[in-house]
Amino acid sequence: MNRFFFILIGVLGFVSWAQADPPPRPVPAIHKVLIISVDGLRPDLLLRGNTPVLHAMLPKSCFTFWARTTDLAITLPSHTSMLTGVAPEKHGITWNSDPPQVIYPKVPTIFQLAKKAGYTTAMVAGKSKFAALALPGSLDQSFVPHETAVKDERVCEEALKVLSNGKPDLFFVHFPEPDVMAHQRGWGSREHMEVIARTDRCIGELLAKIDPASTVVLITADHGGAGYTHGANDPRSAHIPWIIQGPGIQEGMDLTLYASRTIRTEDTFVTICFLLGIPLPEGIDGKPVTQILDDLQLNPQKYPAPPSPKFGKPSGQ
Repeated sequence: MNRFFFILIGVLGFVSWAQADPPPRPVPAIHKVLIISVDGLRPDLLLRGNTPVLHAMLPKSCFTFWARTTDLAITLPSHTSMLTGVAPEKHGITWNSDPPQVIYPKVPTIFQLAKKAGYTTAMVAGKSKFAALALPGSLDQSFVPHETAVKDERVCEEALKVLSNGKPDLFFVHFPEPDVMAHQRGWGSREHMEVIARTDRCIGELLAKIDPASTVVLITADHGGAGYTHGANDPRSAHIPWIIQGPGIQEGMDLTLYASRTIRTEDTFVTICFLLGIPLPEGIDGKPVTQILDDLQLNPQKYPAPPSPKFGKPSGQ
């Protein structure tokens, strides 16, 4: 009898958990988020490239081609800031290689916070160093290669598998090949532009598999580059694209209309948390890009901030 009672309580508890309300979201129609990062995608190369998928997004998106990455402007620290909302000196990932043993960020990733809020999560990354962002228990599905880097077509293949397995609520996809080719042939070289065109086609395949009525898509990058490299103190490395579209998101709006607002890669983390209603930890450097919502300025009471946010010193002002 006692055993039956405990089983019954467990079943009722599971049903109650399964039926629990999701976190409050400023746009109730938003249920899922797809973040796509194209490694080394300098904004002007996206604009002049053979990128019809990304070009077609612009009339339906909020965007800026003057967003900024971290001061280091290198892959792993910048992506970690993108997915934790803090600068490298806070998250502790300041190197850009595979250490002998995986070292995780000192602060929670967006995957950890999303899981805590009840969302399903996934990551497909094209470089082995992204193991630093695959903390045990934070991802329901993940692919990180053993090789230093794989082709974008492989990333696309793995990402399509994830989408066919149930469409996670929060999905991060990293395309590595534009950066790899740029280091080999140079930023803006013919070969680099050909790879960017192939990446654009891969993005198109992913977008064809999502539900636009319930999914926010954010396209960005970790850094730009010039010559055969990238790094600190070079504006050609510092600027990145930032394109977001989905239900409730303004269409065809260049975010530089807000002249005093510079979007930084840390703002990606905070904006996604804002859209999914995920509470923020203390000491965050980013801030939500609330200007993306249709009528936020007219009806700010409709869009409360995530519960109990405690921002650090705002960046990008």
